[in-house]
Formats: sequence, C-alpha cells, structure tokens
Amino acid sequence: MEHNSFKLPSVHLLCLLLLCPLVSCQLNYKFYDYTCPNLTKIVRSGVWSAMTNDSRMAASLLRLHFHDCFVNGCEGSVLLDGGEKNALPNRNSARGFEVIDDIKANLERACPATVSCTDILTLAAREAVYLSGGPYWFLPLGRRDGLTASESDANEQLPGFSEPLENITAKFTSKGLELKDVVVLSDPLLDTSLLTSLQSTCPNQDDSDTKLAPLDSASSSKFDNLYYKLLLNNSGLLQSDQALMGDNTTASVVLNYSKFPYLFFKDFGASMVKMANIGVLTGQNGEIRKQCRFVN
Repeated sequence: MEHNSFKLPSVHLLCLLLLCPLVSCQLNYKFYDYTCPNLTKIVRSGVWSAMTNDSRMAASLLRLHFHDCFVNGCEGSVLLDGGEKNALPNRNSARGFEVIDDIKANLERACPATVSCTDILTLAAREAVYLSGGPYWFLPLGRRDGLTASESDANEQLPGFSEPLENITAKFTSKGLELKDVVVLSDPLLDTSLLTSLQSTCPNQDDSDTKLAPLDSASSSKFDNLYYKLLLNNSGLLQSDQALMGDNTTASVVLNYSKFPYLFFKDFGASMVKMANIGVLTGQNGEIRKQCRFVN
C-alpha cells in the first residue's frame, strides 16, 4: 500500500507532461484575474469601437494575429515598427495597429505594465470574430512580448496566396498545426463570372493596388461559412484558397464546413487556440512592452 501511494502521483505527473507542453502549461486562464480584472471588457470595447468605424477591421485584426503567430511564434513582433511590417505579405496591407495601440493605452491606465501586447492582439482577434457573429473560445493568457522583428523571416515563413497547397501545408505543420488547420484557418481556378468581375474591379494597372475585393462578397463583414460554399462553386478569390478543392482530403473538409456551420465554428475555435500557443514567451522571457510599436 505504501508503495502504491508514491506511484500514483508520479503517473499523474507523467500524464501532465505528456498532455501539456511546457510553454502552454505556463499560460493560465486566470492569469490577469487579479492584476487586470477588466481586461476582456476593455479589449472588447476597443474592438467594437473600431469595428463600428470600419467594417473591415474585424478581418484585419484576425489577419494581424495570424501573421504575428506564424513568424517565430506569437510574441507581438508584427506590432513593432520596421521589421515584419515591411515584409511583402504585410507591406501596405496589414492593418489594425492603431486599434491595438489604443487598447494598450487604455490598459496602461487601468493596469500599468501588466498586459502584454501579444495577449492584447490574441484577445482582440477573438473578440473581432465573436462580435462579427462567430464563435467564442477560451484562451489561456500570460504571453510576453518579443524583442525583435525580422522582415526576412516574415517573407520566408508566412504562407503566400500563390503558393501550392503542399507548400502552405508544410508551413502549417512546421508550426505544429495539421492539415485540418490549413482548411479552417484559410478564410486562376476562379469561375468565369467572378474572374470577369474581379478584372473589372482590379484591372492590371498601377492604381489597382488601392482597390479592394472581398473574399466573400455576400457577407464580407459577417463571420460565417459562406467562404466554403463559394469554394464548392469554384469562387474562391485566391489561388491558395481554391487549391483546397484540388486535394481530396481538404476538399472533404471544405464540404463538411459548407454543410455544417457549427462544426466549422467548433473547429475554428480549436485551431485558433492551437495557433495562439505557437512559440509563446512566458515567465521571464521577453518583456511587457509599454508601447506596442517599440521595445522598452
């Protein structure tokens, strides 16, 4: 009996080590409960205000979070001036920096030197989805901010819209994600009518760079599963999107998401939690920036 009493805790410890990666275990669902109890309320208010003024902002904040996590992990490097902001996938297209700055300023007044810019961006992306009619997912917090940002790393690590599916999948798996995550996080195989419309909106001339075309024109400001229905009709806007229909495995997932929006919502939340845990800094690593655009 005495022998067994020592064996059981060691088994529990082994299970914890196997089921919970070290960095993820250092994040905590109640991390700011005492140090910044109004955190979620302040972030949600800032995101809602921004969305009221700009219907595209929800999608921009989600994309900003994605681009942060895919370059050397979720550590707020995309928010730093220079570096990743100048990379081709971000230059003149990444948006929402001022929204994060405003939320950070409000949090510094409420709970100074407490909440990282990385956690702010992570929460802002969730609130943007939720306030657009999408799912809500619970997030462990406690990420810290990185000290550097690399333009070359961003150019290399971010998936490109013209890359073949196998290249995109390889970039996802290198971050610990799976093929299903590729499909759920993906928000010249276009049908003729859509291609004609896009060519009219964005002709091949210099001033076309300032023109916009929604990824799903029927519900561009609402979070839903219409994107997957469009893929089934060969109406995906980007080559990388429509490529999902050229692979039997990803095509079956697209079909399921087009039919079952609740399945898409559930899987989307799960994939976002996984992505938000990529390469995070915790403990004494990194810092808590005073301003998100600059290291302390």
